[in-house]
Amino acid sequence: MKILLCDDHAVVRQGYASLLSAMLDECEIIEADTGWEAVSLWQQQPADVAVLDINLSDISGIEVARRILQRAPDARILFFSMYDELPMVQQALDAGALGYITKSSSPEVLLEAVRKVLSGQPYVEHDLATRLALQRNSGMDPRLSGMTQREFEIFVMLARGLTPKTIADQLCISVKTVSNHSALLKNKLQVSSTAELVHLAIECGVLRLGPSGQA
Repeated sequence: MKILLCDDHAVVRQGYASLLSAMLDECEIIEADTGWEAVSLWQQQPADVAVLDINLSDISGIEVARRILQRAPDARILFFSMYDELPMVQQALDAGALGYITKSSSPEVLLEAVRKVLSGQPYVEHDLATRLALQRNSGMDPRLSGMTQREFEIFVMLARGLTPKTIADQLCISVKTVSNHSALLKNKLQVSSTAELVHLAIECGVLRLGPSGQA
């Protein structure tokens, strides 16, 4: 079994690589520390499962998933991220991932997720799956319902405080395109500043505040 593991923190990546190697029989871990390296490695030697972080130093893990799936529509992808906001989880699944768990998960959950995704079955961490089901039953906040997937992606990144240059680099688009989307979003959402956009994101559950009040 080959697993492509992409995380830009070497200590974290190597720790998970050792964990998976110890817990899975005859498992070869292919490590990537950037999104572009993950795409390149997949092209050279497709893996049975790709385990991707979302927040990478160059392009986002979601963009990596899209590029892998363009070449291999049956690729099996599991996101393993610090983000537990439902819109981010939904965005990852909409991009074509079979699974999503957070980095606070136990090793047993990681192992179960890898095995499920390897067998072609979807796997979403229990707490996230429960919250997703509740959200679907209650419906999306109407203020966000008119967004395209790209608009929503940029909305989340802007709300998280990423600069237009960083967003452009991660999504492989121009800074001008990001700026245009930003202006259109503010007009569509009827906000006049990035601060108001962040406030709206918190109200709609796109951002969750931690104990210190940080998003």
